[in-house]
Amino acid sequence: MQTRNPLFEDLSRLMTNAMGVAQGARDEAQTALRGWMDRWLADRNLVTREEFDAVRAMAQKAREENEALKARLAALEARIAGDPGQG
Repeated sequence: MQTRNPLFEDLSRLMTNAMGVAQGARDEAQTALRGWMDRWLADRNLVTREEFDAVRAMAQKAREENEALKARLAALEARIAGDPGQG
């Protein structure tokens, strides 16, 4: 038969409570660090990955349109140069 020792029960309860407090402190520290990092990054005027990707896609589209317009202009100039009566 096993007897219960109140000292061990109290110690067990104390350790359980201490672990809960430590977990709460860890969560609080993570939240505070995230908030500090968000403010620090916002002060640096950095862009998010989504904003960067959107601007990169817009630039790529603009480059493609520019190349298409260059080709069209070259074709029109060649046509004009080949037909002196147009000019």
